[in-house]
Amino acid sequence: MSEKIERFETLILGSGPAGYTAAIYAARADLKPVMYTGMEPGGQLTTTTEVDNFPGYPNGIDGPTMMVELQQQAERFGTEVRIGMATAVEFSDEPGGIHKVTIDNDKIVEAHSVIISTGASAKYLGIPSEQRLRGGGVSACAVCDGFFYKGQDVAIVGGGDTAAEEASYLAKICNKVTMLVRKDYMRASKAMQHRVESLSNIDIRYNTEVDEILGDQVVEGLRMVNNQTGAKEEIPITGFFVAIGHKPNTEIFKGQIDMDDTGYIITRGKSTKTNKPGVFASGDVQDKEYRQAVTAAGTGCMAALDAERYLASVETTTETIS
Repeated sequence: MSEKIERFETLILGSGPAGYTAAIYAARADLKPVMYTGMEPGGQLTTTTEVDNFPGYPNGIDGPTMMVELQQQAERFGTEVRIGMATAVEFSDEPGGIHKVTIDNDKIVEAHSVIISTGASAKYLGIPSEQRLRGGGVSACAVCDGFFYKGQDVAIVGGGDTAAEEASYLAKICNKVTMLVRKDYMRASKAMQHRVESLSNIDIRYNTEVDEILGDQVVEGLRMVNNQTGAKEEIPITGFFVAIGHKPNTEIFKGQIDMDDTGYIITRGKSTKTNKPGVFASGDVQDKEYRQAVTAAGTGCMAALDAERYLASVETTTETIS
């Protein structure tokens, strides 16, 4: 471990829209925020080619560029952005207490307030063609990217409520939606199943899995396989959507922070407060309903305001301890 332990007013973990927005507000409030970017600097938007639904970009913007600009804005107000990932935490139970965070299994830092913005990771199938074509027609968010496939043929994989909801959304704007369900039934609620089944341009394929997504640079087709008969079939598509769930990046907070049964951090009421005084959560790490860049940014703002009010209520000292 490092000999010197730094202590900060505000420590931000994660660098997506929630983290950077929290940093902007915290820096403008003189909270001297220090951010550790996490294992994926910029978050999920760095894998998105076009962001067309974030306010203020009338012509849209690509995800990586947007995240670079958010970082530049946060740094302009004084945020210190560091490359590194939190690997362990020890949060205080006392108001005004000091929170300890281990970075990269090596360095311990301390903070009077912590904003958790570590996000959630979409679950993917893990096949090579899927990974190769991410950003080229493969997406884990129909609401984010479905617009780009308006009037086209697409496919979606998944059998839960999220898959049913996204398939219904796609059916409104796309020509045809082929829905692949691995089992011979859907896990979605009956209401969601009825909604999907009532839409004539959704073709539900039960007992069906992805064999390969076709295309070199962009998605051009899909080869699927019936897991009962082994029969394969190819169909032309331009977009492929994965809707098999998300996993919140909260493993290191287990036993420290209250979570629901799927690992999302529980915040109090309409605030970003967790069960630990001085620890706040924003973005997809505590939001399994919306998962949009703009909602993540909104909760990032809330977390910074909550942190500012918390710090104003306790006496703090920023120092480096030898």
